[in-house]
Amino acid sequence: MKGFNKSQPYNDLPLLPPQAELETKEILTKTIRASRALAQLNGAIRNLPNPSLFLDTLHLQEAKASSEIENIITTNDDLYQAVVADKKFDNPATKEVISYKEAIWLGFSRLEQRPFITTNLCIELVQCIKQNTAGIRTTPGTTLSNRQGEVIYTPPSGEQVIREKMANIETFINENDSIDPLIKMAISHYQFEAIHPFSDGNGRTGRILLLLQLKLEKLLDVPALFLSEYIIKHKDMYYEGLRSVTENNEWSTFIRYMLDMVETTAIKGLERLESIVQLMDTTGQEIKEKLPKVYSKDLVEVIFKLPYTKRQNLINADLGTPKTVGNYLIALEEAGFLKSIKVGKEKLYLNRPLMNILEN
Repeated sequence: MKGFNKSQPYNDLPLLPPQAELETKEILTKTIRASRALAQLNGAIRNLPNPSLFLDTLHLQEAKASSEIENIITTNDDLYQAVVADKKFDNPATKEVISYKEAIWLGFSRLEQRPFITTNLCIELVQCIKQNTAGIRTTPGTTLSNRQGEVIYTPPSGEQVIREKMANIETFINENDSIDPLIKMAISHYQFEAIHPFSDGNGRTGRILLLLQLKLEKLLDVPALFLSEYIIKHKDMYYEGLRSVTENNEWSTFIRYMLDMVETTAIKGLERLESIVQLMDTTGQEIKEKLPKVYSKDLVEVIFKLPYTKRQNLINADLGTPKTVGNYLIALEEAGFLKSIKVGKEKLYLNRPLMNILEN
């Protein structure tokens, strides 16, 4: 393709919107299916008695998967223990995943204040993910290589060039209403990854932007979608799709991939949500029958907020004195609802059936 040489900075990266046929019959059919699946998930979240209840858990799962794509690996146990326990975890991967979760929340709160996606917001997100003061990439020589170490792409170089291309993305996302929002999301995701504006954290920032665009377009109220899980499973197809746009201006494959991702993850997200709600209902019922003096709706919500809980979480929910809530937790463990585990000097309680749903 004119202007593209994998070893040269791609400063001729075409601006958006693309000069290509985007809304083919096949793409529009997939768009309808993806939109429907997303609407069902969003409706189910809205209908929850307490929509914020599962959000921490869902965000951590997305953060874990997104970080895994960058080979930042942590276990669910490490992750949830680190969030609940006071013990400071030395595992840098766990810290990065928690920073990513914070970046998702940061993005959503910024959109609540001002519904625009900007270059400055992207910089804020990457700084939150990396916990540093990174800005737009200024040092030349950035290249992307495959597993064999061969250069497969050289992103645009020079801060001014990068900022101009980011300004074009801003306009496309915030002002272009002529393209279906999900197709627009796929296009801007390619463009962000092709610009590669930061020295590190581009993939994770780009994946948060997917969730933010769904919010901006009023397709998803809360970031309860594990998009990264799909990319992990179909990683080669993802990179092939990106490359086919760059090398051949072939958008169709990549857009279809992104629409499949939205549809598949929304369907799976809905199933997972329904499983958790069902588990919570049956567990609540069983606690009520076996431990009527311990049971309360608020208690059940606390032990379903995250897979791990501790005495302080129950105290914070005004469920009783330290001694009372300590007795509740002991009773719940003796009855088989929770399992205690020592983390540092603290005792945490694991809701194993909830963790099982999250891990499947």
